[in-house]
Amino acid sequence: MSDESNVKFTEREALFYHKTIRPGKIEIIASKPMATQRDLSLAYSPGVAVPVQAIADDPATAYDYTAKGNLVAVISNGTAILGMGNLGALASKPVMEGKAVLFKRFADVDSIDIELNSEDPDALIEAIAMMEPSFGGINLEDIKAPECFIIEQALRERMKIPVMHDDQHGTAIIAAAGLVNACYLTGREFKDVKVVVNGAGASALACTALIKSMGVRHENVTVCDTKGVIYVGREGVDQFKSAHAISTDKRTLKEALQGADIFLGLSAAGAVTPDMVKDMAAKPIIFAMANPDPEITPPDAKAVRPDAIVATGRSDYPNQVNNVLGFPFIFRGALDVRATAINEEMKIAAANAIAELARQQVPEEVAAAYGTNHQFGPEYIIPAPFDPRLMEVVSSAVAKAAMDSGVAQKPIEDFDAYRTSLKARLNPTTSTLTSVYEQVKANPKRVIFAEAENEVVLRAAIQYRDFGYGEPVLVGRTEAVKAKLAELGVSDPESYEIHNSAISPHVGAMVEVLYERLQRRGFLERDVKRMVNQDRNVFASMLLKLGIGDALITGVTRPFGQTMKEVRQVLDPKPGFLPFGTHLMVNKNYTVFLADTTVNERPSAEDLAIIAKETAAVARRLGHEPRVAFLSYSTFGNPHGKWLEPIRGAVAILDAEGVNFEYDGDIAPDAALNPKVMANYPFCRLSAPANVLVMPGLQSANISAKLLRELGGGATIGPMLVGMEKPVQIAPMTAIAPDILTLAVLAAGGVVG
Repeated sequence: MSDESNVKFTEREALFYHKTIRPGKIEIIASKPMATQRDLSLAYSPGVAVPVQAIADDPATAYDYTAKGNLVAVISNGTAILGMGNLGALASKPVMEGKAVLFKRFADVDSIDIELNSEDPDALIEAIAMMEPSFGGINLEDIKAPECFIIEQALRERMKIPVMHDDQHGTAIIAAAGLVNACYLTGREFKDVKVVVNGAGASALACTALIKSMGVRHENVTVCDTKGVIYVGREGVDQFKSAHAISTDKRTLKEALQGADIFLGLSAAGAVTPDMVKDMAAKPIIFAMANPDPEITPPDAKAVRPDAIVATGRSDYPNQVNNVLGFPFIFRGALDVRATAINEEMKIAAANAIAELARQQVPEEVAAAYGTNHQFGPEYIIPAPFDPRLMEVVSSAVAKAAMDSGVAQKPIEDFDAYRTSLKARLNPTTSTLTSVYEQVKANPKRVIFAEAENEVVLRAAIQYRDFGYGEPVLVGRTEAVKAKLAELGVSDPESYEIHNSAISPHVGAMVEVLYERLQRRGFLERDVKRMVNQDRNVFASMLLKLGIGDALITGVTRPFGQTMKEVRQVLDPKPGFLPFGTHLMVNKNYTVFLADTTVNERPSAEDLAIIAKETAAVARRLGHEPRVAFLSYSTFGNPHGKWLEPIRGAVAILDAEGVNFEYDGDIAPDAALNPKVMANYPFCRLSAPANVLVMPGLQSANISAKLLRELGGGATIGPMLVGMEKPVQIAPMTAIAPDILTLAVLAAGGVVG
């Protein structure tokens, strides 16, 4: 395997990335309105005097009235930048900005980078300690050893907010998580393992200290530096290294590795040879974490010891020890309970939570991000950074450990609610749909997945069962589906219910029912039999019609129109309804339902009225009080046009029916969504911006939905099919597993369909 990263770019591309649009990677965005003089008066003088006095009276209220509680400073003096060495404080700024971006991306923690131009530990300690009023936490970064030990320890003693040098503890936590799983796979226990650590810098000594806290015996750990083994009585060893000295007659790394179970390398490329690996114990565990190149590459290690489990710090090899798995979520949990420190108990809790997460079924987001199938085993002992569960699992574990160890100033009372809030911080869709997901868990349903030989669909089906929503009913060739299940890491493919139209005992009943339905529509019995045997959508729809499943999900392998035509061969709309599609647009601050986006090309007044009523009902079932706007290029007749009559007719129909939700139209999007524009029409019936947008025709609706999905910046659910006699959802061909899973849960929960 190449020693180069699999993420390739030129120096020019890297510089262009950092320079283009606006220099750097971060900007400050106000979280409150700043448009009017009143806004400015509240934000600054004179309105700001009120929270100032409140904080002076009670300092704890700073967490209520300022951003302190979600603000972390990323601080460096540039003396140990990545693997590049001491390049100075200013040169470290791109790295610190990057760290700030990672805090926001992975844990919704606001972060500001601060570069301090000093190599004097005392000066750094004083400067950073004086920042305590500004921040909820301090992340130290790229400060060389041994100064980093002195600085962190002094700050932890002086400051009453979390302080962590991530180069030390971030690496240690992720490495410890990997070791937990490597020992699990090789049948070892921490109390028995013999460990060799090569390197005595910040990361290496932090790793050593943490695994000892987790149960590895002091006398079983041999630490080596550039001069060899650190043993009791060796001269020229500082206090930080001497804390890990042991009584031993071994003097070199080669001697130390003889019979060792575990190698932890945080030193230099090529420090370990294949001959050294040969001398290790059976099933050796090798964490070669030197950057940018490991002490020994995984191919070289496995060439002499195929039974080895190998981890590195690189993304192009399996088992990457990546700090981003830890620090965002450690600070998230610490901030949320207003912890006064990040202590050993919190670090151990993070390591164990990360280890446990790697042993669970891997979600589709991870496979999509990395283009490969991950499942727990020797090549996957550490979760991938894009695993969306890290936020919930690690942050809550850290928060609980802070509470249990007595450093939490604001304990969490309801951990279920806290976990939900963690998921909602990064995925607003989750917040909107939480109640629906819980309802389906309480009343599991059988959902038919019509395209089960497709990997994306099958991942969604696996998640549907694993997350407790019910049983997936899989449609496809039996052996092909089982093989794909095994490939995706399912240990018991036989336990899945698979329906193969070629051998299904239900085909006879299906043909009989469908022939009776279609015989006067130009179909012979042989035509119907061929449809049932050869068309997965017809076969799956018949399973639904016969009650073999509660809902159906399809659409990934064929265009929407074709799929809808095949489903309609079997299923009708609900009596008195018409089928239509609606998109749910979820942004951080608002949710909008957009219909009809998929089915009816030029809806009549009656059609528009039905679409409005049914979309309003969907909005209510998802917890929103509907305010319906019938959209047009015209706002209450200005300008005039020939396509306004169906819209006005729909409003008249709702007037006559006396529906129990707000509605109005014809109205242009700006008037429907912008309160200032709406204020120009005091007769408008909407009390606030619309959240249900009924479009005048399919062309404008479909274009609008796709534009919003691509440019809007929020989450999009749908299209959701409404109005069929049985719950059916047709996913777009571009859908990924989470999209399909969401539609399946919505169908199972009766929210749409």
